[in-house]
Amino acid sequence: MEERAAVQKAKRIPYGMMNFVAIREDNYYYVDKTRFIEKVEEANRYFFFIRPRRFGKSLTLSMLRHYYDLNQKEKFERLYGDLYIGQHPTPGRNNYLIIYLNFAVIDAELGNYRSSMDAHCNTRFNSFCDNYAALLPKGIKEGLNQKDGCVEQLDYLCGECERAGLKIYLFIDEYDHFTNHILSDAARLEEYKQETHGTGYLRTFFDTIKAGTDSAIERVFVTGVSPVTLDDLTSGFNIGTNYSLSYAYNEMVGFTEEEVREMLAYYSRHYKFRHTVDELIEVMKPYYDNYCFAEEAYGETTMYNSNMVLSFLYKYIDNNCRIPRQLLDENIRVDYNKLRMLIRKDKEFAHDASVIQTLVSQGFVTGELKEGFPAEDIARSDNFVSLLYYFGMVTIGGTYRGRPRFVIPNEVVREQIYTYLLDNYHENHLEADRYELGRLEEGMAYDGEFKPFFRYIADSIHTYASQRDLQKGEAFVHGYTLALTSQCSFYRPIFELDNQGGYADIFLCPLHEIYRDMEHSYIIELKYLKRQATDAQVAAAVVEAKSQVCRYAATVNVGRHIGGTTLHKVYVVYRGVEMVACEEVRENRRH
Repeated sequence: MEERAAVQKAKRIPYGMMNFVAIREDNYYYVDKTRFIEKVEEANRYFFFIRPRRFGKSLTLSMLRHYYDLNQKEKFERLYGDLYIGQHPTPGRNNYLIIYLNFAVIDAELGNYRSSMDAHCNTRFNSFCDNYAALLPKGIKEGLNQKDGCVEQLDYLCGECERAGLKIYLFIDEYDHFTNHILSDAARLEEYKQETHGTGYLRTFFDTIKAGTDSAIERVFVTGVSPVTLDDLTSGFNIGTNYSLSYAYNEMVGFTEEEVREMLAYYSRHYKFRHTVDELIEVMKPYYDNYCFAEEAYGETTMYNSNMVLSFLYKYIDNNCRIPRQLLDENIRVDYNKLRMLIRKDKEFAHDASVIQTLVSQGFVTGELKEGFPAEDIARSDNFVSLLYYFGMVTIGGTYRGRPRFVIPNEVVREQIYTYLLDNYHENHLEADRYELGRLEEGMAYDGEFKPFFRYIADSIHTYASQRDLQKGEAFVHGYTLALTSQCSFYRPIFELDNQGGYADIFLCPLHEIYRDMEHSYIIELKYLKRQATDAQVAAAVVEAKSQVCRYAATVNVGRHIGGTTLHKVYVVYRGVEMVACEEVRENRRH
């Protein structure tokens, strides 16, 4: 009973929560982001903010709109009193009439888009009239419903509020929902242009917002995941400023490690944690951390995906404070699946020039980070890399030869990218039998049998390459090997592991917190030689691979991760698409 009482006192975990008022009134844990309100007020009044999915944009928008809503004035102390902004209120506090639109609920099919947008806006505009009936001119609701469609209705509301001397704060969540859906089908690009260019409906709606800023619309806050619509609508809303890459707002959504540690420490006082905060951070960091949203912030602060953190914490506590077997939130997987068609804009996938294939095999890509670009230019290399960045599939990882360097941020994203890569191989008739691979992976983990696993990969590569008239090389061999290795459920693969000895191609870090009885771990040096390489060159590559894998295996960073497993030092050498060596260096196997 005593333990249950302690549990009841703990704040609830706000996993999936987007309603700020519900979080504050129903005893949920809230990571205080209200300090950014001061910065937002100092910024341009027409604020665009782009972040990946499941990063807390909607909750931040909810926090802002309730702060500025003049109808919420009596609730200010209850909602904000113990937060940063409660002690440092700004001049804009509870000073506006709020219009809130959520474009995510609009049917994005072209045939239904206009009617669905009109219906959503009509519902929100009528709620606006009801919420502020005591302040608005009499008959405004009736006049509103005589107007035809959201464009006319918004224009009408702005005019009526201007005459009444009232100021509106307009919030639009997921403004690009329509864009991302339409662009997933390349054949519909022309239809998309019709809506976002010239007299297109979406373009006209943003033209009306712009016109409203000369009357009653005092401020605008817009969120999304893609800069594509922003660029196409620029001339329709060229007063807006995109703050997505600004250093000042790098931490406005997501969690810093300090915030994650504070949350873990809080719940550890209410539940009987089986792990220290440091141990949990070591598990979570490779999977949920490492996002950087401003080039100037690189090397200072990285951000955790807030939804992933909350999902992990919920599962951990629900699992009697044991590490959950599944570290990837299924909702994240669903969201990334929505992006898959957009990623297919990487049209050079069939060749080694593919951006994603380069990212997988090389570990990074370079490019210029664009604030926006038109839809028809989405497949250009710099634009495509920028699109991956905004979707959260790559993040800033320093510079390389004077250009921004982009890397996969963490293991959750890596799994999504590798799944995409395998799906594309599958569509090109390079199929992997998951049941057979599962059996081979089990043999690696429990019996130390690694050769059948790598032989399966090699046979697949050889058969596929010999059947297709495509240029295949190092990127293909590395990409397919890494993609299949990443699917192994017994390990967390670490690619190009940075340690004192240099870089290893693959370290199969055992998940012994989950599989406590597994016995084997691996560090693998993967070498590729061109098809024309001589036997002498192959022999030299083997000697080099042996030396490197032994050096990597001796490092402290590897040793502290393998637990009680036997570490196997393996080298795999390809000549073209033929695997010519797959052996273990035998000395000093037990660590």
